[in-house]
Amino acid sequence: MAEWSASSIPVVDLADSRGLIDAFATTGFAAVRGHGVQHCELVAMRRLLVALFAVDDAAKRRCAVQPDNYRGFIPLRFFTPNRDNGAPADAFEGYKLHWECPPGHPVRGECSLYGSNLWPDHLPEMPDVVTSWWSAMEGLADRLLIILANELGLDYEILSRGMEAPLTNVTLLHYPAKQPEDRSPGFHPHKDISVVTMLDPDPVGGLEVRTRDGRWVKAFCPEGALLINVGDVLEVWSGGRLVSTPHRVSNVAGAERYSAPFFVVPNHAVVAEPLLAPLEHFEMRSIPMGYVQSEVWRTNWPDQVASDADSHLGGIQ
Repeated sequence: MAEWSASSIPVVDLADSRGLIDAFATTGFAAVRGHGVQHCELVAMRRLLVALFAVDDAAKRRCAVQPDNYRGFIPLRFFTPNRDNGAPADAFEGYKLHWECPPGHPVRGECSLYGSNLWPDHLPEMPDVVTSWWSAMEGLADRLLIILANELGLDYEILSRGMEAPLTNVTLLHYPAKQPEDRSPGFHPHKDISVVTMLDPDPVGGLEVRTRDGRWVKAFCPEGALLINVGDVLEVWSGGRLVSTPHRVSNVAGAERYSAPFFVVPNHAVVAEPLLAPLEHFEMRSIPMGYVQSEVWRTNWPDQVASDADSHLGGIQ
């Protein structure tokens, strides 16, 4: 049986598959215990985040993202968040990593998002730390797919095949301390275009989730648990049974914040469509993964606009 925290985020053990599905169907978020990711992996990643951004701007520029390569440092307040309403840029800096595509893999020629990650000069241990942590997170993602298949009656083989050569990615994030008068958001309200997103939240806090009645509540997560939320892909696959929920980051004044959200995303060739009969209220749609993921990246650049008005790119009003 799931517990309910003060923030209305259910706290559930991974072994309680029914409780997990209930949380995903009602709030779209769960604080998950018993996830199986070793504490040492999480600690190593937390330490890496601090060391990664503790370097001068010149070093960051040497390993920065480029329009043709979505990997490396993202400068502070650089991206416009998929919107054109004149709102201020998000007050974070980041480092983008994708699934490490093996050299010679055929998908490298099929979608520009595939390739090799960049690694900064000042952290020679980073590839090993990230690879070990990534493997642990992928293992958890696969266990979640098995639970989803068993509880919803989905075909696990279909889900698993869709995760071969995935567009899974992570944004390593640093939110510098800001002054109380700074009105810039930490991260604008959005939904994730993923199957699920998994996060070891910073104890500083700041992540907020929008409830069904429109309130923003703090996403409390007990120590040792991971926050897992439903993304748009899973909402579509489930025919609306599981819900992708808007969330945002509100920077805590005077405090630095670090995080590493792990976005589980299918292969570029997957077109996500309902795998179950859609619920009556569900708005029918499909998500062509390669196109939408590429558009999300491209339209983050200040001088770019979306190619069409119909593709949902994560941002919400």
